[in-house]
Amino acid sequence: MTDSRNKYEAVIGLEVHAQLKTKSKIFCNCPNLFGKDPNTLVCPVCLGLPGVLPVLNKKAVEYSIKTALALKCRVAPFSIFARKNYFYPDLPKGYQISQFEEPLSENGYLEIEIDGNWKKIRIKRIHMEEDAGKLIHPEGDESVSESKIDINRCGVPLIEIVSEPDITTPVEAHLYLKKLKQVLSYLDISDCNMEEGSLRCDANVSIRKKGEKSLGVKTEVKNLNSFKNVEKALDFEINRQKKILEQGGHILQETLYWDARKNQAFIMRRKEYSDDYRYFPEPDLIPLKVSTEWIEKIRKTIPELPNEKKKRLIKQYNIPSYNAEILIDSKELADYFEKCTKFCSDYRTLSNWIIGDVLYILNEKKISITEFRIPPEFLGTMVKLIENKTISGKIAKEVFEEMLKTGKSPEDIVKTKNLIQLTDEDKISDIIETVLKENKEELEKYLNGKEKLFGFFIGQIMKKTRGKANPQIVNKLLKNKLDRLKEK
Repeated sequence: MTDSRNKYEAVIGLEVHAQLKTKSKIFCNCPNLFGKDPNTLVCPVCLGLPGVLPVLNKKAVEYSIKTALALKCRVAPFSIFARKNYFYPDLPKGYQISQFEEPLSENGYLEIEIDGNWKKIRIKRIHMEEDAGKLIHPEGDESVSESKIDINRCGVPLIEIVSEPDITTPVEAHLYLKKLKQVLSYLDISDCNMEEGSLRCDANVSIRKKGEKSLGVKTEVKNLNSFKNVEKALDFEINRQKKILEQGGHILQETLYWDARKNQAFIMRRKEYSDDYRYFPEPDLIPLKVSTEWIEKIRKTIPELPNEKKKRLIKQYNIPSYNAEILIDSKELADYFEKCTKFCSDYRTLSNWIIGDVLYILNEKKISITEFRIPPEFLGTMVKLIENKTISGKIAKEVFEEMLKTGKSPEDIVKTKNLIQLTDEDKISDIIETVLKENKEELEKYLNGKEKLFGFFIGQIMKKTRGKANPQIVNKLLKNKLDRLKEK
């Protein structure tokens, strides 16, 4: 068999469903809540009982327009809801109210950064629809016949964001999803919790020989509920298609289900076409008309978005791109950083503390930055103490831990525990003399060429000063002393 690794290229398009965090559902007044007892948040509209009429949620439309504008889409002044007909146990009406031929918005894009270069992923369309219910399988085993149905999710407002097939690798798909999640979080229109299903992704995958322009036959992979699973599933499906073609077979247009436990995709059914859904205009909803004035009013509510924020942080604070990317992962974390900058001027050190020690605590305690005990003014002031050499970086670790435990300010901790950095060169020189006298054997080895012992002497000096000696001064004075001894 020939080597197919460099013979083919993948063509990937993603369909992302995001639940909107409105107070009520899209067509009725039922609460839009997660985690309540099954089948307790339903009404005749959710169930599609005879005689009921859906009423469109204005806030859901506002959130959808806000997303469209953030993703540079054209918002249509006129769009139509349609019935998408299919039969599934968790869809009691037998159809889903969605949009088809005339969606709310089209033709946008989202930029992702790969190895320092920006790539534009085009957005084909964003349309509104209602969510279906949920099948509950015993112990997560979907092969068990005794499944139960929870209708609570029926009618929860969704937007479906459909990309063009501009993604070429699983890594790009990961980056696209991560950036899209950031945008939705910044807009505050969805909680984007993939584990709870409020952000879901289906992937359309095909491969073709490199250099070809025509698209191959695509398959759709469903149940991608984490960034990691998206990468794994796409890797699996791309390799599966390559093997089929290399063995002389043909790709069939099918829908596959990704099993994260087995790291394998299984065929669910032959892929449906739009004709299979028998779309027709929803007779109970009038066309949606959006005024230019309303669009511009919503545009003014859009905050600084992740990519723009990252570029500004790099330029304004001169921090590394890597640090900026981590900081902008959440709007709250970036805001925390900028609040800290009011109390210090070494922004690179500040960003290192946040993406290192602060995020470690947040991940360990499973809390958000809004729940973090150290306020911005305390962390910023601590960095300022490092800047002006009041404390060393090592002592700062102790101050940081004490702030976490006690909630005291860094100045109070430094004063109470006598942690002020030792910078007196005469005192440090005396300590160096003492350390060298106490370690004559190591000194002799150093002078005979074992220069790695320099670090040993540094450690002994810092130990005697309880970490308070200025490291730069210690290094300078110790090197000068040892150089003089070598010359004798």
